[in-house]
Amino acid sequence: MGAPISTAGTSAPGRVARRGVMLAVLCAGMFLVLLDVTIVNVALPGIGRALGTGLPGLQGVVDGYAVAIAGLLLGGGALGDRVGHRGLTLAGFGLFGAASLACGAAPGAGPLIAARAVQGAGAALLLPGSLALVTAAYPGRAEQARALGMWAGISSTALPAGPLLGGLLVDAAGWRWIFLLNVPIVAAAVAGIWVLVPGSRGAGRAAVPLDRAGMVLAPLTLGGLVWTVIVAGHGQRGGAVLAGALTGAAAAALVLVERRAAAALVPGGLLRAPAFLGVNAIALLMNLATNGVLFVTTLRLQQGEHRSALAAGAMLLPMAVPLAVLAPVSGRLTARFGARRPLVAGTAVAAAGSLSLLHVGSGASYPALLPALVGIGVGDGLIVTAVVAAAMRAAPARHAGLSGGVNNTARQVGTALGVAVYGAVAGSALEAARFTARLHVLGWVTVGLWAAALALATVVPARENRLA
Repeated sequence: MGAPISTAGTSAPGRVARRGVMLAVLCAGMFLVLLDVTIVNVALPGIGRALGTGLPGLQGVVDGYAVAIAGLLLGGGALGDRVGHRGLTLAGFGLFGAASLACGAAPGAGPLIAARAVQGAGAALLLPGSLALVTAAYPGRAEQARALGMWAGISSTALPAGPLLGGLLVDAAGWRWIFLLNVPIVAAAVAGIWVLVPGSRGAGRAAVPLDRAGMVLAPLTLGGLVWTVIVAGHGQRGGAVLAGALTGAAAAALVLVERRAAAALVPGGLLRAPAFLGVNAIALLMNLATNGVLFVTTLRLQQGEHRSALAAGAMLLPMAVPLAVLAPVSGRLTARFGARRPLVAGTAVAAAGSLSLLHVGSGASYPALLPALVGIGVGDGLIVTAVVAAAMRAAPARHAGLSGGVNNTARQVGTALGVAVYGAVAGSALEAARFTARLHVLGWVTVGLWAAALALATVVPARENRLA
């Protein structure tokens, strides 16, 4: 993994300030990556009109990004552990920025979808790399948890903030600016990393053969899983069956290859570690429930109640604000008490808040939705830092990039599952009575997901110790 920031000849306040600026730069990158998951949704009508594309093209604009991220994250983390996270993070930022520029200048739907996929590839390189750089700069358990709290607090606001910021940009400047805005921010982040983060080597694995087959099969398996869920969510049964069959074949080949690999993409020790598996399962369930509720809430407010994109985005602030405020608090709690207590408290609060989904009626829904938004926002705020810190501490330091890749993959797969499954179950919000009845079903599903996460949280070790 990347070496800690060199501070020779620097005063203690200077070291703190240098690390703080680096953390802010890496947070900005993570914020952009997650922002581009949801900010595009409010721009889809304008994109369709401007580029003359229908629903399939617009679905490709959203799905191309999600599939690329989910498919390539694992390989990006493992590659960073081998070649060094600074260089790979810089490459990821460069690719993301260039693709954002291409998105903003796209002359048609095809080039836009292709550029969105390249955006996702850049995100898959920089996400695990940036997380590994944070953990390298803050190696102590307590300071690492606090730093991850800041990282999670800033970055996690991106998903619910996307519709609000997207609405502002689309109304004020047009849809192309939701992509072009990334370019100067990426340029500043690249400059910051270049100056603040020293060059580093990989984790001493240069002599170990690269698992090329795993690097190919893992993206096919993970990307195929996400694509299968997306296609099924769109009601395309034939396409879902075909995608599922191809994904199953890739998964079977991956298992066979990894059993024989000299240096498996995911070491078997991690796959047999209950703490590592448990916290990543919690991460998946958290994003599944959160983004599923976020998606159907947005449908209800915009499609069912005819609110503007900006108004709907503002109504989601009760989820975003607690998440941003409490993620650093979760970092301090995790530093002091370990990850279990914040995880248990967060999943319990989110489950309690989600019960309000059972009381949404056919009229104005916001009063009934508000407790769910607040409960999930508070719950996520308590969970997000603890789940990342526990995942990073459950793996050896030499696998920091891989651990970050696994954790972010779990979250991205959860996001895709949440949007596809909740969207498929809820249907169109224009059919008010049917949508409301199905929202009640999803309320029970959401409570059940949080209950499962709560059960997993109770078996997380009170204190995380790295594997040897």
